[in-house]
Amino acid sequence: MKIGVAGAGIGGLAAASLLAQDGHAVTVFDQFGAPRPVGSGLVMQPVGLEVLDRIGAGDALRRLGQPLHRMFGQEARTGRVVLDVAYGRGADRKGIGIHRAALFHLLYRAAEGAGARIAAAHRVTGRDGRNLLFETGRAGPFDLIVDACGAHSPLSPLRSRPLPYGAVWATVPWPADSALRVDRLSQRYRRADRMLGVLPVGAMPDQPTRRLAAIFYSLPVAGFGAWRATQFEAWQREAVTLWPDFAPFLAGVMGHGDFTFASYSQGQMAHPWDSGLAHIGDAAHRASPQLGQGANMALLDARALQLALRRARGDEALRLYAGARRWHVLAYQMLSAAFTPQYQSDSRALPVLRDHVLAPLSRIWPASRVLTRLVCGDLVPPMPALMVPR
Repeated sequence: MKIGVAGAGIGGLAAASLLAQDGHAVTVFDQFGAPRPVGSGLVMQPVGLEVLDRIGAGDALRRLGQPLHRMFGQEARTGRVVLDVAYGRGADRKGIGIHRAALFHLLYRAAEGAGARIAAAHRVTGRDGRNLLFETGRAGPFDLIVDACGAHSPLSPLRSRPLPYGAVWATVPWPADSALRVDRLSQRYRRADRMLGVLPVGAMPDQPTRRLAAIFYSLPVAGFGAWRATQFEAWQREAVTLWPDFAPFLAGVMGHGDFTFASYSQGQMAHPWDSGLAHIGDAAHRASPQLGQGANMALLDARALQLALRRARGDEALRLYAGARRWHVLAYQMLSAAFTPQYQSDSRALPVLRDHVLAPLSRIWPASRVLTRLVCGDLVPPMPALMVPR
């Protein structure tokens, strides 16, 4: 098939690699003059790592990334443990903290190695039947268009609900004097209206021995302007007061400009396809990053699309793709909607429920086992209809 992929993000490059491996003629169109990643750190969960292994990038990612065995969080003022989720004992049951730029590098190289063509400086503005439209012309016709343009895709009809809380992110060197463990995502909360976090993200391809961390601070979207207007040193003092162990990570941070703001939304397409068009990743579904599944969901979509095209062609393949992903996406959408307000909201009641009821219960079997499966990404089978042999 002749396939046009709109967007050279995680989902788009993964789809390009997998589909080109199967012999399809794939062209990836990206708006930037030189395609580049957007964002800071993320966690590759076991379900995402399995897809990366299929692509051929899994081993390289494990070398660059930082293995994570636990997600751990405490209430800042009381020290009460309110999040403690272990990945499990199996060698493959762990997360990998990775910088988006490192993951992008690996996926870009894999896509080119598989034979996909990357067409830079092609900003997608829409489609005309089986043709992709750009600011400067068009391309096609394609047997299939894959919409991987992300949350603001001009090809996607999804209208998601903005979430009231976002976060500012920065990437910093991992300090030699840090008291935090390098094998866990660590977080501190003030009720649910503030959250500080440190995510070990391993190294970059050009500096494999320099270990990094992604640090983040959660705040209301409406409060971002006020945060920017606050004297930076005053915010540093507030952050360190909430979490003294955060101080070494701020040593080289000079000001607000070192941080990037990210906002989030929630929504899912009931039918993530149209004739000749498949939506994947954030173009098809969006959620809070609280469960650490965003990039993994895009990888799973790409893999499901590959498997569906091995079984069928045309609209039948797209129906198969959508049906295979429906219940996994829906389950994680619902769980994200339930968990997020406990950690990012103005509620005074939910943090009390979280700290005194849900957190203690979460450390007792079988709840602890359920949470492990939840963060690993396979609480619900990711694509059951496609894993049954024909």
